Amino acid sequence: MRLATFNILHGRSLVDDTVDVERFARAVRTLDADVLAMQEVDRDQPRSHGADLTAVAAEAMGAPEHRFVATLAGTPELWSAATGDLQPNAAGYGIALLSRYPVLEWRAMALPALKGRVPVVFPGRHKAVMVHDEPRAAVGAVIDGPHGRMTVVATHLTFIPGWNAHQLRRLVHLLREVPRPVVVMGDLNLDGDRPRRISGWHALATAPTYPVTEPVEQLDHILADGPLEAVSPGVAVDTGLSDHRALAVDVTRR
Repeated sequence: MRLATFNILHGRSLVDDTVDVERFARAVRTLDADVLAMQEVDRDQPRSHGADLTAVAAEAMGAPEHRFVATLAGTPELWSAATGDLQPNAAGYGIALLSRYPVLEWRAMALPALKGRVPVVFPGRHKAVMVHDEPRAAVGAVIDGPHGRMTVVATHLTFIPGWNAHQLRRLVHLLREVPRPVVVMGDLNLDGDRPRRISGWHALATAPTYPVTEPVEQLDHILADGPLEAVSPGVAVDTGLSDHRALAVDVTRR
């Protein structure tokens, strides 16, 4: 079974600074994932030609099961916090989970959010900048995979230092009673082995994913709890899209 996570930057390529929906579909198809987690996903947004990028990806990879969870509703000029419904019927931006295998149960989970502006020092800057974070969420599915039931989860954690670790701990707590093995995939905005140390779970793939051209950090992760192991080294894939590389790994149940 191949697992993959991909921060898609709403399908935009840094090469020409445009969104080409067909190019996005080809990129997803190239990953050949059985289960795919996506972040920074548009639905009905003018900048991505009004496309439902989750549906486009689902068709490209042959995934009959898929869910989009909006973290922001509306369009970029007028963002507002979304309700977190599994499949909203309005324009939105958020995360998605797609599966070629049957899904027995879906679950959306809100993660702790910071209220108001907070100071953040960005790389290359010496002074803190006051920023607002966006709402964060996770979407999970219990799938009937080739080795039986397991739980897969997609998420996108905040870039705010310390708070991303808090969100990961909260997510691990929310998943304490779901069927094992369980996998969390996504842009965690945490580098290296920090997600493994924070969660207590094991990493299924280790490869730098950011920035896309010459990656030096691994911000995208595939973590597991339970009898699941990689059958080959994970790979960071430059799809020609986004500012992140996708991360993919083939796994089996022990």
